[in-house]
Amino acid sequence: MSQRTTTIERLRQPVAGYGLPVRTVVALVAALLGNLAIVNLAISAALAPDLMALSYPPVVFLTTVGVVGAAVVYWLLSTRVDSPTRTFTRLAMGVLVLSFVPDIGILVVDETATAAGVGALVVMHVTAAVACIAFIPSGD
Repeated sequence: MSQRTTTIERLRQPVAGYGLPVRTVVALVAALLGNLAIVNLAISAALAPDLMALSYPPVVFLTTVGVVGAAVVYWLLSTRVDSPTRTFTRLAMGVLVLSFVPDIGILVVDETATAAGVGALVVMHVTAAVACIAFIPSGD
């Protein structure tokens, strides 16, 4: 029986042979490009014009912190578990779901927030998570 390759595995193949620092930079660039495009669209569409979370500086800073944090977690897992890629992927999916909680909180407590603006934040979290899951693990 042949095993089918997933899209994530196909994305990972070109960088899987490089060290964690290179894979982290690739994940960071992918996450930043995606998230900055989303911010640009959100600003252009005036989804939440006064929502500070939908501006370039916090998005760049928080995306960078998130990706570097994910790389540290992967490194720790790679020194402690037998299948770090699988464990990292599952953990990242759980963290992704938890990352939606503050977004929902923003919608509740920040009067400048709109549902569309918070939706853009959620999509940015998914974008960063996909970049981390695709590029940080070596595939082992």
